Amino acid sequence: MHIVVCIKQVPKTLDVRVDPVTHNLIRQGMESIINMFDENALEEALLLREKFGGKVSVISMGPPQVREALRKALAMGADEAYLLCDRALGGADVLATAYTLAQGIKKLQPVDLILCGRHAVDADTGQVGPELAERLGWPQVTLVKRLECDGNKITAWRECEEGTAVWELPLPAVVTVGKEINKPRYPTPIGIIRSGKKPITVWEAKDLDVDEDKIGLAGSPTRVTRLFSPERTSHVEMLTGKAEEVARLLVAKLEEHKIQL
Repeated sequence: MHIVVCIKQVPKTLDVRVDPVTHNLIRQGMESIINMFDENALEEALLLREKFGGKVSVISMGPPQVREALRKALAMGADEAYLLCDRALGGADVLATAYTLAQGIKKLQPVDLILCGRHAVDADTGQVGPELAERLGWPQVTLVKRLECDGNKITAWRECEEGTAVWELPLPAVVTVGKEINKPRYPTPIGIIRSGKKPITVWEAKDLDVDEDKIGLAGSPTRVTRLFSPERTSHVEMLTGKAEEVARLLVAKLEEHKIQL
């Protein structure tokens, strides 16, 4: 069984800076980590490999520093790592990103299952997984909290408004998962040592069978027009003192704002 996990490197901190011209995050000098939901996807892939055998490949698109995230994925237990890295791929929106990842995954065929995190914590779109499925023409299910594999099909439990829906899909398929599905393992010391000996394959745009009009900024029909932290509009006032005094102050405040009890 060959499972491919898509991972993204995201800022570790919420204290981010925004480029005033491009409106993109300024990632230089910022500590980064694997997107938390992608770690859940990787853990699920490792659990399936332990049960059915095969191999787990991780793939990501981004600048050279994404190697750090891929190296951690190898330390956690992934067998192979691939980085799609080229200036021509820069500025891609989710449509161009999914297209490029799909072209990279095609080079890894045969593939039985693609696992992605439900969304990236920096962009919060949740679109790459579904768009990958569309590009590849594979069935998909999102927001999965439990996953089982039986031969040539998978069974997925998915949260919905009415409760839990159970889906059965033939392989190959694309699945996105959240943190409910498992608890990611920590890399072991031996895993970290072994990861340093594993190669990370880097593919540039010329190594992929891509249409140049569908990658990077040229292939992105959407643009980030503004990225900002919302201004605080609420006000919190702490009332301190003895219970009776606080109660009187609270009633006075409610009356002041014409709030009836």
